[in-house]
Amino acid sequence: MLNNDLQTSGTAGEHDRRDVLTPGNRFLGRVVACTGSRATIAAIAVGGETELTELWSVGRLISISVGLNRIVAMAYGMQTDSRRWSEGEDNLFQIDVELLGEVNVSPDGREQFSTGISRYPHLGAIAHRIRTTDLMRIYESGKNDTCVIGKLTQDDAIDASIHIPSMLSKHFAVVGSTGVGKSTAVSLLLHKAVASDPKLRVLILDPHNEFAAAFPEHAVVIDTDTLDLPFWLMRLEEFAEVIFRGRPPVPDEVDMLRELVPEAKRAFRGTDSPLTRRQAEKSSLTADTPVPYRMADLLALIDERMGRLDGRTEKPYLRSLKVRIMAAINDPRYHFMFSNNTISDTIMETVAHIFRIPGDDRPIATFQLAGIPSEVVNSVASVLCRMAFELALWSNGAIHMLVVCEEAHRYIPSDPNLGFFPTRQAIARIAKEGRKYGVSLGIITQRPGELDQTILSQCSTVFTMRLTNDRDQEIIRSAIPNSSISTTNFISSIGNGEAIAFGEAIAVPMRMKFSRIETKYLPKANGIAPKGGEETPDTVDLRNIVGRMRSTGGPDISTFQQSYESAAVASTTTIERSVDYPPLDPSQATFGPAATEAAPAQPTYEPYRPDMLPRAPSPEELLASAEPQHTVADDWKRRASDFPTSSPSYRPVQEKPAEPVKREPGMSLRESILKKPLSSLYRKD
Repeated sequence: MLNNDLQTSGTAGEHDRRDVLTPGNRFLGRVVACTGSRATIAAIAVGGETELTELWSVGRLISISVGLNRIVAMAYGMQTDSRRWSEGEDNLFQIDVELLGEVNVSPDGREQFSTGISRYPHLGAIAHRIRTTDLMRIYESGKNDTCVIGKLTQDDAIDASIHIPSMLSKHFAVVGSTGVGKSTAVSLLLHKAVASDPKLRVLILDPHNEFAAAFPEHAVVIDTDTLDLPFWLMRLEEFAEVIFRGRPPVPDEVDMLRELVPEAKRAFRGTDSPLTRRQAEKSSLTADTPVPYRMADLLALIDERMGRLDGRTEKPYLRSLKVRIMAAINDPRYHFMFSNNTISDTIMETVAHIFRIPGDDRPIATFQLAGIPSEVVNSVASVLCRMAFELALWSNGAIHMLVVCEEAHRYIPSDPNLGFFPTRQAIARIAKEGRKYGVSLGIITQRPGELDQTILSQCSTVFTMRLTNDRDQEIIRSAIPNSSISTTNFISSIGNGEAIAFGEAIAVPMRMKFSRIETKYLPKANGIAPKGGEETPDTVDLRNIVGRMRSTGGPDISTFQQSYESAAVASTTTIERSVDYPPLDPSQATFGPAATEAAPAQPTYEPYRPDMLPRAPSPEELLASAEPQHTVADDWKRRASDFPTSSPSYRPVQEKPAEPVKREPGMSLRESILKKPLSSLYRKD
């Protein structure tokens, strides 16, 4: 399956005789019409025989002799003159062909195929069966690093080969309807790519968890159970997508995050150390800087802003933002983002694990997205694609990265109002600029009509499998060069495992059938064998299924609860830390056991109080927050008429309104009023 040598199984034999005018050998017909790119050939079926007419089936290649050269053409339409077929009689018919190129014969006898045509066929030029050696010259790229991926449909004795460096350097796409063999074809292509380029690192965004079984010897499986993807690696837009659960964010809450997240990052790093202070001055922290911070510090900062406001003027978006963050932290499905392991600075380990650096002979990482909440998938895809581009950019070509997007129309839909803009932006950046820095893109989709056409146009090599939707077929027709537009006339009827390949990696658009791969390399949805296979389990563990539905393995937020109160208390005065955390320079960071020994002792925190969590207001609080019908000053104004107005020391407050009474902590509004001294409502002269 992994043989990269171009086979030359075809030989010039019986079909290559040059007695072209002898019926029954290679003579087929004569040219009766020709344009710049197409020609019409007239032929005859003597006595109603169909032996020769079988050579004119749609999609087959034929030759047209023009002097010493032979023009290569592909049949895309045919019809009889009378629109009927007569048994036992001669039948005249016409074949429409598309001119693809020519085989040039040099003076020294060497033959070479080129896509240009030096001399067009004249009227009466003889059309004949193409030679097997010509077929081999046509589909031979003439470059090194060619890989055999299948056989030609027209002649299964000739290999279908592609040029792997051209496919990777300018991106590629595999399109086709459900069930035609896209995943199997991608598995074959990736096996060939990894074998030809030892520096290649592959990241597969796998929404169906099916590619893990296809690379048992070359891939590691990454899912939410085996990876901690820290929330602080996300930019502000990506983090907002998480806490707003895919809904449009509230501008006031996003603005507050943009202001408070940098403060939380500075609080985590500490500001007491002169070295840390100098580093912070050199690189100012923003909400998009990928440095760690604690959610406890962020919530404490929100509490601090809420504490500065009076009860009646409290802005509801602060409490709403706090509730959203707490809901995300307590959601078991978000455990891979908010677990205890995401608090420390683990960016180097995370990047090394996801992007396989150095790789340990496993250059492929299949990131399984099926277990991630649907409202978070776009953010995760955005983070991974953005980091892949930055890794290739700053490695100065030391890493060749390939990002494969399965079901790509989910991330980069054709409608700009759909999807998640940062994800679209990250993938578009790879498509437009990735080839300069060594990062490639592989697009897999069953609906090219729903895919962003700008990104699809950047894929210079396309493998088109069977497509039944008219809109999808039209998109592919617009992507194929004009000289090969008729190739798409039969993409709705090709068989499973077949494809029409065209682009930079293929010399001439060809109809080919992918090679069969071993059963152990077949993709399997969720790692399960096809129905009826030997690996299909006989029993169902219903308890395990229900447990996963309930996400019983929820996040352990005990550390967060302990640190939250301490951070909240500290934030009322100033947010400072006396602990020296790892420096900003990643080269000075220490990881592993050494980091554990060198890390300073963490302070002990007071147990977390449940009353700090968001809760529903009590009836007394609702009564206290209700709008009063009259003020306390009105009552005392009425009672002031009983006091002598001629008193030299006191005078009722008639001109100055009384200040509103504030509710004391732990008391109701009525108790606070009764506690207030009577004299506070009067002022001395």
